Amino acid sequence: MIRPLLRLSILCLCLIGLVVGGVSVDPALALTEEQNLIAEVWRIVNRAYVDESFNHQNWWFTRQRALEQPLASRDDTYKTIQAMLAGLDDPYTRLLPPSQYRSLQTSTAGELTGVGLQISKDEQPGWLRVIAPIEGSPAEAAGIQAQDVVLEIDGVATTDLTLDEAATRMRGRQGTAVTLQLRHADEATPRQVSLTRDVITLNPVVAALKTTPTGQQVGYLRLSQFNGNAAEKLAGAIQTLADQGAEGYLLDLRNNPGGLLQAGIEIARMWLPQGTIVYTVNRQGILDSFESFGQAITDAPLVVLVNEGTASASEILAGALQDNGRAALVGSTTFGKGLIQSLFDLSDGAGLAVTVAKYETPAHHDINKLGITPDRIVASVPLNRDTVATEADPQYQAALEMLSQAPVLASAS
Repeated sequence: MIRPLLRLSILCLCLIGLVVGGVSVDPALALTEEQNLIAEVWRIVNRAYVDESFNHQNWWFTRQRALEQPLASRDDTYKTIQAMLAGLDDPYTRLLPPSQYRSLQTSTAGELTGVGLQISKDEQPGWLRVIAPIEGSPAEAAGIQAQDVVLEIDGVATTDLTLDEAATRMRGRQGTAVTLQLRHADEATPRQVSLTRDVITLNPVVAALKTTPTGQQVGYLRLSQFNGNAAEKLAGAIQTLADQGAEGYLLDLRNNPGGLLQAGIEIARMWLPQGTIVYTVNRQGILDSFESFGQAITDAPLVVLVNEGTASASEILAGALQDNGRAALVGSTTFGKGLIQSLFDLSDGAGLAVTVAKYETPAHHDINKLGITPDRIVASVPLNRDTVATEADPQYQAALEMLSQAPVLASAS
């Protein structure tokens, strides 16, 4: 089954005989399980990849060379596939092993079943450390706090687990239990906490009512990624802030790596009553577009914060708002990812991300490897969780100042 980030028509592919060791054979009869996985990846790239020249290489011979490699294990097969894809010189077309693919699917779906902990791993001695419990989760209800150390999960020391393995052990079927051994930063004695797994909604939106230097009320919205919940959560936050008296909005897309294209399109339509959001160009050079139509959720003034970590769907949104004159951009030049990927399921549970199209902003700017230049450039400074959107954040302060200026307050039609 194919789960694309951008739905595309898939062309039929006619296979011809494979020459192995000088003998022409039928691939369906001759290939081993490992070779079949390589052939499966090759076929997906062959029919979907944006560059029909495959980086100026003979893609059929690339397949043959890969199938002739010794494949004693699945790890060998993955390494061969990765080497085959490396010839495309495209870091975004890549193999995602099963655990990594499941993690990506969870992130973009906007929902998981587990205990609701955001975790990191200390380099020494290798314990898990809580970044924060997710709001409304079993972990938050149990009083688990940021900076708590997770020593064990169901009796297994977290020093023996990778980050993915630890996350997998805490996820599970709704209603089942998992026991964590934890220690607060200021406690010497660990404690046992039993948590019942539940469905967790991942909210990528942080919202707050702020005040400009001239005393205007501004709705601050930080969007961390474009997952399946992003549009719904952002719309709710805008309405809440409007009810609280927001006169304008500051949308913070800094360090947002992107996510689902459709989420970016839906969010652009919240701000734009009409106009082109983005153009896409496929492997045949055919131009298509996504348009905004109908009524925007608000016509209040808008400033968008961007930086070097603003990428992909974030750049699509920022470019749409800037080129249509709906918002001013403040911060530093964005990452510069003007390529769109689709995700494909592989037969062994792994996934394949393939670049299927390029995009251009409404003004036909190709921003790949170039990024989007803000209307007002303000250098980034190191920030932590507690200093974002405060007086210690010069980009945020510049955005507030811009919102208070009369030209910006005359919002676009």
